[in-house]
Amino acid sequence: MNIKTILEVSEGTLLTEGVNLEAEAKGAFAADLMSDVLASIQPEAVLLTGLCNPQVVRTALIADVKAIIFVRGKNPATETISLAMDLDMPIITSPLGLYQLSGQLMLAGLPSLEKPMNHSFDEE
Repeated sequence: MNIKTILEVSEGTLLTEGVNLEAEAKGAFAADLMSDVLASIQPEAVLLTGLCNPQVVRTALIADVKAIIFVRGKNPATETISLAMDLDMPIITSPLGLYQLSGQLMLAGLPSLEKPMNHSFDEE
């Protein structure tokens, strides 16, 4: 699904002018912990998050993220937007919550790109 379609489905507003809206994302991933993003995201995903600092953009770059969507109408600082523009990283703000937006993107055909994790919490 291209970023332009994701922008429409998310009911979002694009915060980074001049970025490629025709870029294709293979799926989506939702997290607020950037360590979870680094450990669990697959390449070419759209990242949904409520965290709005420059570390999100840096983490997205390392993780080969195609776009970042800030949920619940959050607007990042100018520094974050400028960094994203320098890196040609689309940033979208959506009025939808994380759960609702995840569902809408899934219903629109964008699959989850979360790697399965093998965690065992058994006590010995």
